[in-house]
Amino acid sequence: MSTLTHHVNTLAEHILAQDSNRYLVGIAGAPGSGKSTLATELSRRLNAQGRKTAVVPMDGFHLDNAILDARGLRPRKGAPETFDAPGFLRMVHALKLGDEVFAPTFDRTRDIAIAGAVAVPSAARVVIVEGNYLMFNEAPWAKLAKLWDASVRVDVPMPELRARLIQRWLNLNHSSAVATRRAEGNDIPNAQRVIDHALPCDFDLNGQPARNS
Repeated sequence: MSTLTHHVNTLAEHILAQDSNRYLVGIAGAPGSGKSTLATELSRRLNAQGRKTAVVPMDGFHLDNAILDARGLRPRKGAPETFDAPGFLRMVHALKLGDEVFAPTFDRTRDIAIAGAVAVPSAARVVIVEGNYLMFNEAPWAKLAKLWDASVRVDVPMPELRARLIQRWLNLNHSSAVATRRAEGNDIPNAQRVIDHALPCDFDLNGQPARNS
């Protein structure tokens, strides 16, 4: 059984045991830790077992590049202060209430957020939110901790994170030198900040590459 399958099994068993019209799961972790993959696979499993589930990524709340440029924050894109944290908090509160919500996503290739790209119907009994700062001990992000019915952290050792973050830029057709510079200049410091200011979670999962057993 792969590591990912084991994690999906663990979380699905817990969530399916809950009797709630709206169960909010927050999957936190450093960039490159595998949050999106876990959220997608967990959603697929829950939907297959009849528990209507939606996934909402935090990345859609990136501030636009024009705003980042005006504030001198473009080189730090991905850091906590480069997101619309108040807007994200308002959305999570709406999700908690069971409202229908339309959430943005982030197009990494074009480096822009796309408004209203994810529809979360009121009939969704489970909503999985994934992002770097969901269990993060800095204001205003720390307010999120009390909103999750279940909080999950995906932990990956820094050497593996570094390799994944460099590969992410290589996949966008950057040279090895540029990919390494971008990862080490911004992504890796952001990852370390997530790790250093992490709040305790209900589930701490090892997000290293899957191993068959």
